Amino acid sequence: MKYVLITGASSGIGLATARRFAQEGWGVILLARREALLNEIRTSLPNPECHLVVAGDYSLPETYDKLSQLINNKGVISIDSLVNCAAVIGAEPIVGSPLEQWRKPLDTILNGAILVSRAVIPYMKNGGRIVHVTSIHGERAELLSSSYATAKAAVNQYMRGLALELADHGILVNAVAPGFVDTPMSSAQAGTSELESEWFQNDYVKGRHLPLRRAAQPEEIAGVLYFLCGPDATYITGQVIVVDGGLTITF
Repeated sequence: MKYVLITGASSGIGLATARRFAQEGWGVILLARREALLNEIRTSLPNPECHLVVAGDYSLPETYDKLSQLINNKGVISIDSLVNCAAVIGAEPIVGSPLEQWRKPLDTILNGAILVSRAVIPYMKNGGRIVHVTSIHGERAELLSSSYATAKAAVNQYMRGLALELADHGILVNAVAPGFVDTPMSSAQAGTSELESEWFQNDYVKGRHLPLRRAAQPEEIAGVLYFLCGPDATYITGQVIVVDGGLTITF
């Protein structure tokens, strides 16, 4: 059986991705902070006995000590793919905010990408795949998104370096950069979904900034992530695949 480790697996894109891989017959290692919720998700997936749960913060080293113990105890021989979906958001101004607070999204997202990659690569064989979910913010700027955007841009560049270093080992590394996606993160700041706001409806649905005039569903991002880990993506590495409904082709 093939195994995939998915971070941020308890909601949004991570949850949709876990479901997609499980439907395709993979064993899924679910990594997120809420253990009870992860266990509920595990039992809801096809063949629940094939899936594993690791509860912890993906940006902390001790989480990967738990991962190693679990893999060794369960006799998992290799991890075939890593899909890093976990993230945090922030809305701190560049000037005037406490530096520690401004840095939190940057430190968490970048450290998480580095730590999870380092933890999984020793378990990967030739043909392994790593995909980091970044964002169109990695190439675009938006008010009060500087730390988040810097983090996503940094992960894109980290991905490129990793693709070079792992090429001789037969491991492919890419990133997927979504635009608007209908997930709980869309409601994280104000408690109501930005996708239902007058701003989004006027600028992106009624206006011309978003050609497809809607946010993506998490399953649509999961499909691209699955493709990059599958047999038809054997000559793609070091790339940022933008999945944004055409948002970044407009001005």
